Amino acid sequence: MHPLTTDDLLPASDYLLRRREFHEAHRRYRDRYRRVRVGPQVSLLFENRQTLWFRVQEFFRIARVSKGEEVQHHLDWFNTLLPQAQRLQAAFILEVAEDANWYREFDYWRDLRGENVRMWVEGTRIPSKLVTARHEDRSLGIAHWFEFALSDADRLNLADPSCTVRFEVDYKRYSCFSSHVNEDIRQSLLDDLDVAARAA
Repeated sequence: MHPLTTDDLLPASDYLLRRREFHEAHRRYRDRYRRVRVGPQVSLLFENRQTLWFRVQEFFRIARVSKGEEVQHHLDWFNTLLPQAQRLQAAFILEVAEDANWYREFDYWRDLRGENVRMWVEGTRIPSKLVTARHEDRSLGIAHWFEFALSDADRLNLADPSCTVRFEVDYKRYSCFSSHVNEDIRQSLLDDLDVAARAA
């Protein structure tokens, strides 16, 4: 999958003028094709160029990043979250109430590790790998990113609608499974794997 470049980004002033439009489009796309809810408080948002474009624009808006070298530094880092051949990357997003203690909520998940977040494909348990847990990303409501490595058999089962696919988060007092992942999301993830394999 081709990385994002500075040519893909809008100047901050242009982005702000259309931010509401972009936000609504991102929300619709995210909820239909990219987001898996795992219990009442956690969502996994699977990244690709489209989700990362919006995330990068929002990060630069909030962090007020505008200098060339600094922009490229952050862009290089975000590009590491793009899907790869046989690998999917997901942001671990907490649903935090507006009146909740933000620091306490995020601190509860501080020791979350890859073995606590799992993908199940037709009975096969796929533990994740913790990719990153940057403090600065909490401004975007994200605590961690996780990577799932799929075998050829997992990839074939993901493509088979008769095979079940779901996710699990098992950490401290939080132990939840997602519903079976629907066809729209599965096809979107398969498309990511195909694009990444062609670009490899």
